Amino acid sequence: MHSDVVASRSADPRDSRESRNGGSPQLDAVSLAIIEQLQQDGRRPYAAIGKAVGLSEAAVRQRVQKLLDQGVMQIVAVTDPLTVGFRRQAMVGVNVEGDVESVADALTAMSECEYVVMTAGSFDLMVEIVCEDDDHLLDVINKRIRAVAGVRSTESFVYLKLKKQTYMWGTR
Repeated sequence: MHSDVVASRSADPRDSRESRNGGSPQLDAVSLAIIEQLQQDGRRPYAAIGKAVGLSEAAVRQRVQKLLDQGVMQIVAVTDPLTVGFRRQAMVGVNVEGDVESVADALTAMSECEYVVMTAGSFDLMVEIVCEDDDHLLDVINKRIRAVAGVRSTESFVYLKLKKQTYMWGTR
């Protein structure tokens, strides 16, 4: 198990303050560098981060707390599903009749649905599901997802082997 930092950034490289239009927080180069340090090791000491980015430990601590409070990033433990008993993963494309948001909300509430995104294209929603085994996956898709009001159809893409999974997009 290891820690990863999940981050987002705006295209405007100014200070880490809310943009004038109330949108995403704006991240400067120092905040991005702090995020990069934490993405390499989510348990890296603030003193070490400060040395790398040119700030004091206290300043790094304040910046990290602000980034957490703003929802820019999370510091979490990311597990390998196979090692903790979840042997079946799948991406499920969902087509919806009516309100896509209400269906997305219902799927978000399911613990097996780790990732729910509204999309344009062949599917209205893409949902990543993590299950214990094939029977569990079948139950989630057939009895729970397809039972949600508004779900018209599903198409499942069962994972055979996970080749890459990173959370490093926040600083490119």
